[in-house]
Amino acid sequence: MNKSVLITGNRKGIGRYLSEVFLSKGWIVYGCSREQSNLKHENYIHYITDVSNEKDVIRMFSSIRKNKHGLYAILNNAGIASMNHILMTPGKTIKKLTDVNFIGTALCCREASKIMLKKKIGRIINFSTIACPINLAGEAIYAASKTAVESYSKTLSKEVAPFNITVNIIGPNPIKTELISGVSNQKLDKLINSQTIKRYGKYDDILNIVEFFIKEESSMITGQTIYLAGIS
Repeated sequence: MNKSVLITGNRKGIGRYLSEVFLSKGWIVYGCSREQSNLKHENYIHYITDVSNEKDVIRMFSSIRKNKHGLYAILNNAGIASMNHILMTPGKTIKKLTDVNFIGTALCCREASKIMLKKKIGRIINFSTIACPINLAGEAIYAASKTAVESYSKTLSKEVAPFNITVNIIGPNPIKTELISGVSNQKLDKLINSQTIKRYGKYDDILNIVEFFIKEESSMITGQTIYLAGIS
C-alpha cells in the first residue's frame, strides 16, 4: 500500500489531528486550506486551496499527480456549518454551504479518482453529519448539503469500483471544534439528547472509522455511511 493521503480543510480541528496522526505513522500527507498552515514536517506538503474553486482544485491535483508518492487516499474533511431557521437563511449562506460542502467534495473526488484509477487502487472518505438522519430544526441547508455528499458518494462508489477504489462516508456527531463554536449550547444539547450515545464525539472516534475504511483489508467496503453516536 502506498502510504499517501490528502486531507482537505486540515489547518485545524479534525483535519489537523488526522494529519498529525498519519504523519506520526510515516505517511506522506498532503493538506489544503484557504490559508497557510503552520504544520511543519518533512513528509507534509500544504496547498493553499479553496475546494469550491475548480481551478484551485485542478491546480492542486496537478501538483499531486507529479509527486512520486502518488495518492492512495483522500479524506474530504473541508466543510462549513450554519444553523439558521430556513425563513432566516440568506441566499448567500445557502450558496456558500453548497459550494464548500458539496461542490468542493465532488471536485476533489473527481480529481482524486483520476489519479487513483491509474494505479487501480484508492480510498475515498467523505464527511457527512449525523444532522442528516436526525432532521434537526435549524440545520436544513447544512444537512441538505451533506445529504448531497452522501448521495453523490454512493453513486461514485459504483462508478469507480472497477478500479478498486472504495468510497465511504463518515457522519460525525458534534465534536468540540470551531465548526460548532457559533452554535448555542441549547441547540447542541438538543442534538446530543437526540443521539443514542449522549455525548460529544472525540477525534479518536473519527480516527477509528478512518483507519477501518482506509486499510487494505477493507477493499470490499464501499458506499457505506457510518454515523457516530447512533440515532434515537
